[in-house]
Amino acid sequence: MTTITDFTLPSTGDKTFRLSTAIGKKLVVYFYPKDDTPGCTVEGSDFRDLYAQFQASNCDIVGVSRDDMKSHEKFKAKLGLPFELLSDTDETVCELFGVMKLKNMYGKEVRGVERSTFIFDAEGKLVQEMRGVKSADHAQAVLGTVQSL
Repeated sequence: MTTITDFTLPSTGDKTFRLSTAIGKKLVVYFYPKDDTPGCTVEGSDFRDLYAQFQASNCDIVGVSRDDMKSHEKFKAKLGLPFELLSDTDETVCELFGVMKLKNMYGKEVRGVERSTFIFDAEGKLVQEMRGVKSADHAQAVLGTVQSL
């Protein structure tokens, strides 16, 4: 279907994530607004709880937000996330995926990350885009898509 330009981002665990090195396994890249907020906690916890099933389907998961690595490490430890979180503080990858949107927060228009998930097949092709998703039950829907590939 679609190919996304290769990118590199700093990752939790003092690592660096590069999209092109993820080929050979399916990959879920989910973008979320902010560490340690209610919706993002639900979403991260749901991906965590289903992680073994994603792994059984030969699929890795990475979460991406604009938070810095210190925030990511704290959030990952608090929730016990078994997958890495990527830091996109300059919004380069957020822009690449087109997830930066104007949102209404408490009556003010602010620019933020639209909760979105992208699924890649084992050849590195983008096969599914899910934009503007709600946290509840989202991870289960993503798992269903991954299992059907």
